[in-house]
Amino acid sequence: MANQIEGLMHEAMGKLKEMIDVNTIVGEPISTSDDSGNISTIIPVSKVALGFGAGGSEFSAKPLSEKDDKTMFGGGCGGGVSVKPVAFLVVKNDNIRLLPVTNTISTADRIIDMVPEVLNRFNSFIQDCKCKKEKNDECSCDDSAQE
Repeated sequence: MANQIEGLMHEAMGKLKEMIDVNTIVGEPISTSDDSGNISTIIPVSKVALGFGAGGSEFSAKPLSEKDDKTMFGGGCGGGVSVKPVAFLVVKNDNIRLLPVTNTISTADRIIDMVPEVLNRFNSFIQDCKCKKEKNDECSCDDSAQE
């Protein structure tokens, strides 16, 4: 019986393995370019859930003769896969953003998502002020922020 159940499980797991691979979770990158020639790459990220079950039993068969002592095997197995997209990684220029696929985005999640962009803008602002100060141009930034 053990070999027969192992055979069932091996066959079912082989079929599930054909359906799921690493590219199911982190998908193939998709690249596009806009009118200005900037290339954006989108990488889908998914959640994969897998369920599997197998079982079997042996039954004694009515012998056809005294030499015949056969048993019958009855068994089955089943499995299921759920693939749910959870986010997209968007790479544009030197910026990487994670765009979640959900209807329940909290304010805190939005703030956390915006932190890298705010820091990049602040850094650009400081660099512009330093450059303008070196050229003796007017700068709207404060002298304490330039150091």
